[in-house]
Amino acid sequence: MVGPAHAAFILWLLGYPDQALKRSRAALTVAQELSHPFSLATALNLAAVLHRVRREVQAVQARAEAVMALATEQGFAVLLAQGTTSQGWALVEQGQGEEGIARIGQGLTAHQATGSEIARPTYLALLAEAYGKVGRVEEGLNALAEALAVVDKTGERYHEAELYRLKGQLTLQKFQVSGSKFQVTNPQKEAEECFLKAIEIARKQQAKSLELRAVMSLSRLWQQQGKRDEARPMLAEIYNWFTEGFDTADLKEAKALLKELV
Repeated sequence: MVGPAHAAFILWLLGYPDQALKRSRAALTVAQELSHPFSLATALNLAAVLHRVRREVQAVQARAEAVMALATEQGFAVLLAQGTTSQGWALVEQGQGEEGIARIGQGLTAHQATGSEIARPTYLALLAEAYGKVGRVEEGLNALAEALAVVDKTGERYHEAELYRLKGQLTLQKFQVSGSKFQVTNPQKEAEECFLKAIEIARKQQAKSLELRAVMSLSRLWQQQGKRDEARPMLAEIYNWFTEGFDTADLKEAKALLKELV
């Protein structure tokens, strides 16, 4: 059951969010019919991951709690740690920032204690994003620096584009303080370089969903800089590539941003 459940996430990366959800549900159904605890826990965990990238908070929370309960009962340490990070993300998205950060940190620590390095950059990215949402930007940038160091060490690059996008976002956030002498020039240039690198990586990987996110971040920056004529065609190109998933949060935001750029 690991293969089909992983395939769902890959479909999302490639830009097929609806097919990904269909594949995830099918994998979960088969795992439930098998009555095999590890297969079921794995399918639940990967379902939580898919709902997380689709930004479906309630579904993430439900799947995360289910995998945590099963993993605790069966002694699946890695899956318990991974479920905890997803639960933490859901808490952050529901306004419980500090509690969510604590859960993500707990999951990271537990995951590392198993000796596994798989997906560590992804979990550090969740932590960095959460730090940004509560204003702890420097800690978020530190988490991203650690994540990028792990990427260089292990070669696990499927989340690399998102790491650079988040680095750009947090770089802007760090210096977007009223009256800051850094507000106008260098931070925006550094953020733009991060977004462009994220786009480049996503394109090389054919990771359309991550490309969309990075292009949206760059488009918002260019919008603020009065570069709407540059932002709109780039965003329109990636948005128009998609043939499904138009009810997902990312594509809804992209459509709204395109209207703003007219």
